[in-house]
Amino acid sequence: MYSNDFESGNLAGITSGTIALFNGTHVLGRYNSGGFNLTVPNLPKHDLVEITFDLYIHDTWDGNNLDSGYSGPDLWSMLVDGNSYIHTSFSNSDCGVGVFCPPQSYPDNYLNSNHNPKAGAFRTDLPGACYLSGSPNGTTEYKISKTISHSSATLLLQCIGDLVQKNVSDPLCDESWSVDNINIKAITL
Repeated sequence: MYSNDFESGNLAGITSGTIALFNGTHVLGRYNSGGFNLTVPNLPKHDLVEITFDLYIHDTWDGNNLDSGYSGPDLWSMLVDGNSYIHTSFSNSDCGVGVFCPPQSYPDNYLNSNHNPKAGAFRTDLPGACYLSGSPNGTTEYKISKTISHSSATLLLQCIGDLVQKNVSDPLCDESWSVDNINIKAITL
């Protein structure tokens, strides 16, 4: 019922939408704290919706970091019709042997788990968007896919970041996120 790769600059139905160029393709974002709303009206009769998209975690996300008070936790959420389906943290650290890196909750919800940085990632070898733009491992790509019970004629998808970095002059350059290739399917059982 909805498909957008953002190459044409189409922001129909999206509030707080902005298009950026990342790694040779157009993406929705970049966002720091805050995000976007996507409203998809006139859905046919259905029982479920399947929502898929690529989520890019750019630059210096600090995961579950609670100790410093100035750089974390770095949280990201996906809501459908006001109900939370993902509320998690990401850590975009490259960790060598013997080096502590803040854990992340993904692929579980925050603060239930402490997984290694980049756990569940599809790709970890993308360049950073700003702060780590010279790094070949500055962005991590996740394939998000959720199938949920849904029967309303309208769907509201919200993606929201809540990133903490009090020790930098440009928070958006320090850590950000974007999405690409959003697909929403209505499924009848």
